[in-house]
Amino acid sequence: QVQLVESGGGLVQPGGSLRLSCAASGNIFNFYDMGWYRQAPGKQRELVAIITSGRSTNYADSVKGRFTISRDNAKNTMYLQMNSLKPDDTAVYYCNGRRRRISGDLDNYWGQGTQVTVSS
Repeated sequence: QVQLVESGGGLVQPGGSLRLSCAASGNIFNFYDMGWYRQAPGKQRELVAIITSGRSTNYADSVKGRFTISRDNAKNTMYLQMNSLKPDDTAVYYCNGRRRRISGDLDNYWGQGTQVTVSS
């Protein structure tokens, strides 16, 4: 079984920075892709950024230019560098990975989430 564990969340002032980490129990090279999602109270979970095993990336318009997703295969860890944080970035951030079965089907794996609060 695959486990994903997020860390790095916390309280930060507007304009500040945080780096989130997602540590995987297995080799993240085996993930078809990985991504960061977030969910604020009363709102739908939304995709923030994704990265493929080939390191192709995509970002939500709301974070483009401020957030950077990356991965370190040697450390089996994915990161989300968040700069110029805004109060609207406040949410629980979740790590996601999709792994391919022998059958070719893709399974979703989720971390437990880490709280990011941007407030003065």
